[in-house]
Amino acid sequence: METFLYILLMFVIKIAIVLAIAFTAAASAVFAERKVAAYIQCRIGPNRVGPKGLLQPFADVLKLIMKEDIVPYEANKVFHKIGPMITLTVAFAIYAVIPFGDFFYLNGEKVYLGIATSPNINIGVLFILAMTGLNIYGVTLSGWSSNNKYSLLGGVRSSAQMVSYEIVMGLALVGVILITGSFGLTDIVNHQDNWKWNLFLNPIGFLLYLTASFAETNRTPFDFPECEQELVNGFNTEYSGMKFGIFYLAEYINVFTVSLIMSLLYLGGWTLPFPSEWIGLEAGSFWLSLIQLVVLLVKTSLLVFFFFWVRWTIPRFKYNQLMDLGWKVFLPLGLLNIILTAIGVYCFK
Repeated sequence: METFLYILLMFVIKIAIVLAIAFTAAASAVFAERKVAAYIQCRIGPNRVGPKGLLQPFADVLKLIMKEDIVPYEANKVFHKIGPMITLTVAFAIYAVIPFGDFFYLNGEKVYLGIATSPNINIGVLFILAMTGLNIYGVTLSGWSSNNKYSLLGGVRSSAQMVSYEIVMGLALVGVILITGSFGLTDIVNHQDNWKWNLFLNPIGFLLYLTASFAETNRTPFDFPECEQELVNGFNTEYSGMKFGIFYLAEYINVFTVSLIMSLLYLGGWTLPFPSEWIGLEAGSFWLSLIQLVVLLVKTSLLVFFFFWVRWTIPRFKYNQLMDLGWKVFLPLGLLNIILTAIGVYCFK
């Protein structure tokens, strides 16, 4: 009984820590993007609320909470409420299989940085793909249930876009699985030790996954489901208050999530650029795990910055260009990458 309560307590603490990291990352990303955009456009950006404008994200959340929740009279009330819930739930569910570092010892027990109590869930990559696919339902249901033609068109665009680029994303991940020989994220990270990053071993796969991530998160230049010039605001046109805020929050959590996954899959994850013995730390040390977490978050933050940078420097594509790029360029390139990777693995292993 005591063992069960201990495991349950650790599980709850881990969930609370991961949720706190995700919410903090989303709030920080909102502030950081506004500052990056201001810098690129020679503006100041948020600088009124709190020191240097650091409290601006909290002011935005407070404003959304206080705004009226308006539901169209002809909307499907049930699905109108469910849509944002699906989007946010899926955004958080992915963290169930994401490891944040290696284990460390606490009172003689192994503790792993992540929600899972296992060091390596052998279906981690498949779970991520499954959760990514479920995200379509939240956006599509929200657009359809609003009974608004702009929202409906945004939902249809989103479903076509996400399905197309999920195929590309899946093909990119096949190369990583072939090289590593495992679906487990911890195995994939450990395989990249000593600078054997999949970015160097499988650069085409990294390019495919990076581009597909922009489409999956509806980020510029692939933000067609919420294209303001054409669709007012797309699938979330008829949402206000905190429901709109949930979509906004989920977008930034997804940006952080895909950047975190790319760090694990292609950039060596939490592996250090030098042997841990150089700094006098052994495997299982709490301080080594903390340093590994910092290394992973630095890599993730650089990728998040890249998402911001692209948004404010590259104009939006046309929708037919987006679909042509996915089906006529990236799909054949993804299949070719699998063939070349399989040949390389067979010849050099």
